[in-house]
Amino acid sequence: MEKLIITCAITGAEVTKQQNQAVPYTIDEVAESAYGAYLAGASIIHLHAREDDGTPTHRLERFSELIKAIKSKCPDVIIQVTTGGAIGMTRDERLTPIYLNPEMATLDCGSLNFGVDEVFINTENDIIYMGNIIESKNIYKELECFEKGHVDTVLRLVKRGFLHYPLHFSFVLGVNGGMSGENRDFIFMKDSIPKDATYSVAGIGKYEFSLAEQAIIHGGHVRVGLEDNLYIEKGILAKSNQELVQKIVRISQNYNRLIATPREARKILGLEII
Repeated sequence: MEKLIITCAITGAEVTKQQNQAVPYTIDEVAESAYGAYLAGASIIHLHAREDDGTPTHRLERFSELIKAIKSKCPDVIIQVTTGGAIGMTRDERLTPIYLNPEMATLDCGSLNFGVDEVFINTENDIIYMGNIIESKNIYKELECFEKGHVDTVLRLVKRGFLHYPLHFSFVLGVNGGMSGENRDFIFMKDSIPKDATYSVAGIGKYEFSLAEQAIIHGGHVRVGLEDNLYIEKGILAKSNQELVQKIVRISQNYNRLIATPREARKILGLEII
């Protein structure tokens, strides 16, 4: 079985220090948190930008500062920027960080009811528009799918020639309004993608470690981090992103699954040919 790629989603746009003091906001906090995750075994850093007070931002300058600070500590780590943005942002606002030419960027592949009155809108034309720009800049896209219909959308757009290989999916399971994070849901998603595609699993909240274990067993890859889950165990807050990555490494060791370095992750994903 190929080595395990660990992505660490270090801060996100929603979680706060009021929920867990370990959530990084500032440039230095983000860089230190990314470095700790990297030392523990993460080869990809999934990056949102926050202002010093925690306010989510898509300012190009802020992303540039964050990437520079992270790369100064772990120069070979893969930076994966988010194009999710925030509710109400335009397509072009959400695409802002790709103009820094990162190696990877996420592409959200369908709309979602986040709860109450919040709807995360990703129309088919949004996906085509954003996907085409990401591909045109030779940035490796991670296809974020919150439920089975999002996978079907990707496959339809590939068939119609709007999206292209390589296909690397991220199953984000357990989000309000999306698919839950039971093992059956993971299996359904895994079995719905092409055999030659790769995938990673991000379990939200209580699903983080149970889904990570399933991904490890079945040959997939794992996303972990404070963006997705604030706890190391039920009722016990995680002390850092590093601690969350370390737990994934221990689970992987139980199944004799080795951890991929950034260089090995690039080879597994095909980043070297993009």
